[in-house]
Amino acid sequence: MFSREESKKIRQEFWTTFGQQYPRKWLLYNTKIKDVTLKFTFTTKKAQVSIDIEPEDTVIKTYYYEKLQSLQNILLTDYLPNCIFDAAYELDNGKIIARIYTELPNVCIHNRKTWEATMEFLYNQMDQLEQFFLEYKDFIDD
Repeated sequence: MFSREESKKIRQEFWTTFGQQYPRKWLLYNTKIKDVTLKFTFTTKKAQVSIDIEPEDTVIKTYYYEKLQSLQNILLTDYLPNCIFDAAYELDNGKIIARIYTELPNVCIHNRKTWEATMEFLYNQMDQLEQFFLEYKDFIDD
């Protein structure tokens, strides 16, 4: 078990190492669509790459989720065949968002032995997710 401070230090080390091994400017929060972001997640149980839809207004959340859902076949066929669509994804803090994601289970940010495979997963999956998002951004935001 790690202290909060040790855990924070390990997390910082992972993300610094990831940035050094895979130097690239990612889209992430700069989607130009309010409340729609691309995210990396790496916890003590899994790694994820996702499109998160987080507006407080459920009408707006539903609108963007349904737009992305209409592109589901394209996303699954041409970009990320293992992508999961979840209209009511619960974050660790209890907040419910809409999330479209791909996941690598059974990895742990505290276990350096899983870092290399996780970094490859995060890079490759986010690359595909960004390509998809940029290709269909105008449709999503229309």
